[in-house]
Amino acid sequence: MYEYEYTNTGSPTPETQTELTKPKHLISLASSGLLVSVEVSVWSATKQDKGISDEVTTAKRADKSAGRYTKNLLADHPKHKALMNYRQTIYNWMKRRTYSWNSAQYYLPTPDVPVFMQEYRDHETGYNKTLDEFINGYDSIVSDMAFKQGDMFNRNDYPSAEQVRNKCSLNLYVNDVPMNDFRVSIAQEISDDLFNTYSQQTERIIDSIASQQAERFIEVMTSISHCCGHDTVGVDDNGEEKLKRRKIYDTTLAKAREMCESFKNFNLTNSPELELARAKLEKTLRDVNAQDLRESDAVRHEVKTGIDDILDKFGAFKCIG
Repeated sequence: MYEYEYTNTGSPTPETQTELTKPKHLISLASSGLLVSVEVSVWSATKQDKGISDEVTTAKRADKSAGRYTKNLLADHPKHKALMNYRQTIYNWMKRRTYSWNSAQYYLPTPDVPVFMQEYRDHETGYNKTLDEFINGYDSIVSDMAFKQGDMFNRNDYPSAEQVRNKCSLNLYVNDVPMNDFRVSIAQEISDDLFNTYSQQTERIIDSIASQQAERFIEVMTSISHCCGHDTVGVDDNGEEKLKRRKIYDTTLAKAREMCESFKNFNLTNSPELELARAKLEKTLRDVNAQDLRESDAVRHEVKTGIDDILDKFGAFKCIG
């Protein structure tokens, strides 16, 4: 997507490093516009209640699939409603400030970029302030709901304040548009502002991919560890538990080996923890096939022990990260 400018000026300095990493098409004249989108996420504070749904349909002598009851967990509390309304305010602003491009992106003319970026920062500040006010009062709001919800109140329906904050976010995404016949310049400070947005967007994508890598890796190792265990199916005449080996599939081992090979060359963040876990799993599964695991308790135990050790260390690192 980017065309980079490289200037060899000897030993790198902060100035030359900026020159090496900043997209050339942003520094020298840009196209006539940009594609932008703003993603606003807010916890809905709603939850379907199957028990109440069944009560209503039974009372109305209707089929259970005829209706569903959705609880409004915060009963339109003003602080949560203000956050929901702010999301709509931002979407309305986007429609006013930009031009519709497709269902997810909007066209922003380059001359409007300075005002747009300033207004976005203002909205970012306003959104975060509204979110902080809601989160700071969240625990008190939940306590009030115990009275307002009556018999419908279930504390387990309410995530923690930290979990609610993680469900709320405001992000700006910027993308190139096809170059047109004329050029308009972008002031240097606006170029820097846009470049920062590009960088933050890229970091989020990289973090997301790295997180997905770790989750998929843990998932396949957990599956193999589980399959190497046994199920209790009863008790024999001597009072000893009767154990049954769990099924082990060739496809699961193949998937694990495929990940080992893929992650050897695709470690976006150069994570030493991921590489160590990958190398250990590759070694643990070396010369082991599904047939060996089906027939030998010794092999099952060895593989399970090795994988559990990886999971303990890599899983702990992922939680910290």
